[in-house]
Amino acid sequence: MGETPDGTMPNHFFALLYKHKTCSSSYLRTLKRIMTKRKLQRFAENELAPNVFQPPNIYPPADHELKGRWNESFFKNDHHIVLELGCGRGEYTVHLAKKFPENNYIGIDFKGARLWRGAKTALEDKMNHVAFLRIRIERIESYFLQNEINEIWITFPDPQFKRIREKKRLTSIEFLSMYKNILKKDGIVHLKTDNAELYNYTLEVIKKNNFSILISTDDLYNSGLQNEILEVKTTYEKIFLQQGSKICYLKFMLQ
Repeated sequence: MGETPDGTMPNHFFALLYKHKTCSSSYLRTLKRIMTKRKLQRFAENELAPNVFQPPNIYPPADHELKGRWNESFFKNDHHIVLELGCGRGEYTVHLAKKFPENNYIGIDFKGARLWRGAKTALEDKMNHVAFLRIRIERIESYFLQNEINEIWITFPDPQFKRIREKKRLTSIEFLSMYKNILKKDGIVHLKTDNAELYNYTLEVIKKNNFSILISTDDLYNSGLQNEILEVKTTYEKIFLQQGSKICYLKFMLQ
C-alpha cells in the first residue's frame, strides 16, 4: 500500500491519499503513527545491534576508533573489505556476503530505518563478516585508512539531477577522490544505475581524470556480461526492470 522499499511511508504518500479521499484523515493519522513507531523501534534495535555502528553526526568529524582497524578489531581476520555505499536495506551487501564469505562487507547509509533490515538479516544468519555503518558518505575518510578498502559498490544512488548538486553525486570527482584515498592501488569501484545521465556523467569524469575503465555497458542484462555478482538485484532494481528501464553498469579503477 505504497510502502517504500525500506518499509516506511513517504510524507507525500499520506498527502496524496488525503487529497483523493482514499482514506479518512483519522485513519491516515493512525497509519502515520504506526509507521513512526515502527521506525523508532528499528532505531532502538540498531542501537543494540553489535554489527551496526552509529557514530554521532558532529562537525568536524573525528576519526573513528575502527579507522584502519576494521579487520583487526571487528572482523578478526585479514580478508578483503568491500563497501556498499548508499546501501539502503543492504541487499547487495548481504547477497555478496552470502556468495563470497571469504570477504568482509560493510554497508553504509545515513538512513537507519533502511539499513536495519540488512543488519537484522546478517545477525539472524550469523554473518560475522558483515557490518553496517550509519554515516554521511562525504565523511568516509574519517572511518577508513588509506589502502584499507579493496572494493566499492555504488548501487542505484540518487542521481542528483540539478547541476548545482553535481558535487553531491556519489561519482563526482569530489567523492571519487575520497574513495581513491581509502582504496588499495588495485581497488575496484562498481556503479549500477538505471539513470543513463548519471552513467554518462560518470564515464566523462573517469575519462577526464584518466582513470581506468574495466567494463562499461548501458544495458547490462542484454550485454552478455551477467555473472553471479551482477545478477544480484536490489528491490529498487527489480522495480526499475519491471518499468522497462535499462540497467547501466561501470567497473573501473581510480588509477
